[in-house]
Amino acid sequence: MKLGNLSIEGKTFLSPMAGITDITFRMLAKRLGASMVYSEMISADGISRGNAKTERYMEFHESERPIGFQLFGCDPHVMGEAARRASALRPDIIDINFGCPVHKVTKKNGGSSLLRDLKLFAQIIKSVIKGSSVPVTVKIRSGWDHNSINAPEAAKIAEDLGAVALTIHPRTRQQFFEGKADWSVIARVKEAVKIPVVGNGDITSPEDAKRMLDETGCDAVMVARTALGNPWIMGRIHHYLETGQKIPEASVPEKAMVCMEHAEKLCARIGEHFGMKEMRKHIAWYIKGFPKASELRQKINTLETLAQLREALLPYLEPNRFVSDAA
Repeated sequence: MKLGNLSIEGKTFLSPMAGITDITFRMLAKRLGASMVYSEMISADGISRGNAKTERYMEFHESERPIGFQLFGCDPHVMGEAARRASALRPDIIDINFGCPVHKVTKKNGGSSLLRDLKLFAQIIKSVIKGSSVPVTVKIRSGWDHNSINAPEAAKIAEDLGAVALTIHPRTRQQFFEGKADWSVIARVKEAVKIPVVGNGDITSPEDAKRMLDETGCDAVMVARTALGNPWIMGRIHHYLETGQKIPEASVPEKAMVCMEHAEKLCARIGEHFGMKEMRKHIAWYIKGFPKASELRQKINTLETLAQLREALLPYLEPNRFVSDAA
C-alpha cells in the first residue's frame, strides 16, 4: 500500500493510544507483526512550547519504521509549526488526530470536536500539510453524534487538501468506545475518496480484520484495545490475511516472557521506579486468562522492582507448572 511516497508492506496498523504506544510497546508490536505503528497523541501546543515531556513522545528507534507521529490541537498556525518541527525528526508520516473523544481534549476544541467545524478542520489540514516535510494523514470518527454523521464529507475535504490516507473509527464522539462500531460508515468513506482508507473499531480477531476488509473495501485495518497485553494480535492478523491460516494465540509462558521483556526494556529506558509504576497496567493486561490470575492481580500494585515481577511470573514461565498442580 502506498501512502504518498511511502510503501507499506502489510495491512495491520497499530493505533496510536495515549499512555500506551510508547517506544517500548511499539517496538514489541513491530517485532511481532505490526505493519505500521504510531506515537502516542502529541500536543501541538507542547511542541511549540518546547515541553520536554512532549518531545519525549517523539523519540523512536529505526526498527519501528514505518512510524507516524500523531499530532492534536485546534490552532492552524500552531499545528503547522508543530508539523514542521515534528517532521524534521524524520518520522514517515504526520497524522492529525480528529478522532479523540476525551473531554480534556474536546473541551479545548481538539480531537473529534473539530468534526463540528469543517472549516477549521480544513484550515488545520492545510496548515499541517504546508508545514510538514513528510506525507500527512488524518484520523476521524463518524461525526460528533448520530445526528451529524459527516465522515464521508470530512474525508473528501482531507483528500482534496492533499492528505495521502485516512483512518476512520466509525463511532461518534458521543459514543466514546461504547456500542458497536458501524462499519458501513467505513464503506461510505471508502466510496467517497480515492486515497487509502484504514478501518478501525471492533477488531478482536484475525477473522474480524478480514471481515472488515471484505465488507467495507478498506485498504488496511487498525488495531487498538485488542493489542493491550496482546501485541501478538498484529502478527496473527497479518499471517491470516496473507495465508488464510490461523496462528494459535500466545501461550501463558510466551505471555509471561514478553511481559518480563516489556518491563525490563521500559525500566531500562525510564528507570525502575517509574517503569514499574507504568508497567502495572500492562501486567494486568498480559495476565488476563492466566491460571490463578486473581491472586497475581492482587499483587500487581505492590510490585516495585523487576526482581519482584520476575519472582511473581516465574511459575508461569514453566509450561507444565499448572498442569502438574492440577493433576
